[in-house]
Amino acid sequence: MRDPENIASVASLQPEFMGFIFWEKSKRFVREVLPELPKTIKKIGVVVGASEEEVLHLIEKQGLDGIQLHGKESPAFCEALKNSLKKASFAKEGDYSSRPQTSPILIKAFSVGTNFDFKQLKAYEPYCDYFLFDTKGKLPGGNGHSFSWSLLKDYPSKIPYFLSGGIGLDSLDKLSDFLNDPAAKQCAVIDVNSTFELSDYTKDVNALAQFKNRLENLTSL
Repeated sequence: MRDPENIASVASLQPEFMGFIFWEKSKRFVREVLPELPKTIKKIGVVVGASEEEVLHLIEKQGLDGIQLHGKESPAFCEALKNSLKKASFAKEGDYSSRPQTSPILIKAFSVGTNFDFKQLKAYEPYCDYFLFDTKGKLPGGNGHSFSWSLLKDYPSKIPYFLSGGIGLDSLDKLSDFLNDPAAKQCAVIDVNSTFELSDYTKDVNALAQFKNRLENLTSL
């Protein structure tokens, strides 16, 4: 999302996280300073191959609560970044005094194909607050398609994860089955994006509200 009015409309639904793309090759690339969000919503910046210095500057400039790494970042890079996030004191632009003063969270995204090796996650575990799993494709991100969630039966980690990749209103029955499966034990967040777009960076708020209400009904059963 980029339009302040659309951002405000989505924020009114009170999602736990809202993500913003800071990768210049993306059609959703954010060029302006984002508006402030309610303190109950974590503002997440999505980057691809950004340097540690670029990430720290972005967090300060945009008042971010966390970073989602969508490139080929190594465990060593995540370690260095996590250490810097713990040490940094961010002088955020604008009035961010109402936001919690905690270390920004670190989310590492992985694109899942049929031969995805979950053993690689172990090296990232000490430095990541969440993992994110989307569908392997030509570009970083979920590419609007779902991967086979049955692959997550092999998930070996205790790190909570985001489930992403082509999830929409027509995924709710499948989500209901998945969330009642042991493979979903560490699933903390359902991540949605392109299936709820009216255009490249404008979300359908009514469809999102419908999805959120129905998802909450599923998870309360």
